[in-house]
Amino acid sequence: MSKRISLLSACLIVIGGASAQTAAPDAIYHNGKVVTVDGRFSVARAFAVRDGRIVAVGNDREILAQAKTGTTTVHDLRGRMVLPGLIDSHVHAANAAMVEFDHVIPDMETVADVLAYFRDRAKVVPAGGLISLSQVFITRLKESRFPTRAELDAAAPKHAVAFHTGPDVMLNSLALKLNGIDRKFQVTDGGPGYLEKDSAGEPTGLLRGLDRFVNKTASVGRRPTDADRHERTRNLLRAYNQIGITAVGERGGNQQNLAVYQGLLDRKELTIRVAVSHTFPTNGAMQPILEAIDGIAANPLRKDNGWLHLIGTKVWLDGGMLTGSAYMLKPWGKSEIYGIADEKYRGVLNIPDDRLYQMVERVAKHGMQFTAHVQGDAAVTTLVNAYDRLNASIPVQPLRMGLSHSSFMTRDTVQRCARLGIVPDIQPIWLYLDARTLVRQFGYERLDQFQPLRSLFAAGAITGGGSDHMQKLGDLRSINPYNPFLGMWITITRAARWYDGRVRPEEALSREQAIQFYTRNNAHLLFWEKEIGSLEPGKRADFIIVDRDLLTCPIDDLKDTKVLQTWIEGRRVFTSEGS
Repeated sequence: MSKRISLLSACLIVIGGASAQTAAPDAIYHNGKVVTVDGRFSVARAFAVRDGRIVAVGNDREILAQAKTGTTTVHDLRGRMVLPGLIDSHVHAANAAMVEFDHVIPDMETVADVLAYFRDRAKVVPAGGLISLSQVFITRLKESRFPTRAELDAAAPKHAVAFHTGPDVMLNSLALKLNGIDRKFQVTDGGPGYLEKDSAGEPTGLLRGLDRFVNKTASVGRRPTDADRHERTRNLLRAYNQIGITAVGERGGNQQNLAVYQGLLDRKELTIRVAVSHTFPTNGAMQPILEAIDGIAANPLRKDNGWLHLIGTKVWLDGGMLTGSAYMLKPWGKSEIYGIADEKYRGVLNIPDDRLYQMVERVAKHGMQFTAHVQGDAAVTTLVNAYDRLNASIPVQPLRMGLSHSSFMTRDTVQRCARLGIVPDIQPIWLYLDARTLVRQFGYERLDQFQPLRSLFAAGAITGGGSDHMQKLGDLRSINPYNPFLGMWITITRAARWYDGRVRPEEALSREQAIQFYTRNNAHLLFWEKEIGSLEPGKRADFIIVDRDLLTCPIDDLKDTKVLQTWIEGRRVFTSEGS
């Protein structure tokens, strides 16, 4: 960035064929530090809005001169910083909103906390029933391990117990029995999976990529209505507004999710722009899979209305980085942390190369973005290879093919992302919450490929920041925490919880890059770069006002940034107390 402070000309900006001087703006915001995140990362003092769009950006004198008494509302920013509305490129909001519908799930930091949860639920669930817990990642437990089959048996001896974490699950003895999983168990559907066994050949209880064989139907619990889903999702989206989020990528949506979002839009209660990547089945015969893709392409929401847009598809290519099943180029190695006994084990690949290519090709022929959950460097390489192969017949750059998570990347895949226009969406919170365990598992040297953000920026690839928010409300108590200022701080400091020092600090971003990561870049990932992501004439007036200067405040204060106001399309959707 050559220059931090630049005053932008506000003269004769043409919007919709008419000069910005021909009609007074509806609102003017002045006397602030307006971080535009335009191509030069310019900083201005004021801007004007008309009909929900920015019509001018510049200095106070230029912008205030456009005000018209009785027509223009003038807002004094009192020197505070304004940013474009923040964007989270990877959430599961519609599902996250429903996780605690039946009962509150306590925070868990130890195996003892996990076992206490199962003991408490055993008092509620009738004997013989299922008690299930999802997405308590072992990397975030102080012991860094799965609860054992024996521990689960002791916690709830009369119940089937399933400890789901990502695509992997630890079962107790009764759950193994009820699901027909023993030493003779075989995968019969042609899909992926790996059953861990002890030295005697008996299942340890740990299933990798096999939870499709596990009954997930809860024995008790309230069942939500459509009205419940509507209300809870609306409340979650308003919680996003409170921390400055104005748009999200729903990565893994389905017809039920789309119906909830459409209902909110129809009632004019949608306060977040939502770009959806729709799931489809990947096991079984190919023809029904390809027809499912065709059905997604025919959805009316493929046409962007500015609020709800079906941009493409999402599948799960490998297992979990936090659970021990990500598909790696080198073996994981025997691990007490992850319960891995086979020293040659490299993780789980869910879709073989030839089938993957057919899916990618079909999605591309419809002009849609394909993205997949890819955690390990082998999974990332497999998907990039498919994109590279496709590029010989269908140019992939306009399609902005995705890599969801892309936790470990080789230098080659970083360069190919830039060349092919592939867009990784990356979750910094995993570095903060999980790197302590990952360093123990892989060693510090191998983490030189973990979230290589600076390398991606340097190569010219466009990557954006997300949270993978999947459970609970609360920007810091959720799984995963979705506070974007914490995310920015992590990308800048590469600091991790319960870990001394920084994790590969050579891959840290600058403050400007961190802001871009959650604004301009994410707009590109979600095909909205012409509408949002920066504060420039012609774009929608999505912006936030914050309580501190993110470019100059002490770095450790940045993560504690509070949003004072959130505006979407020139309409205020959140105001903090006393702002």
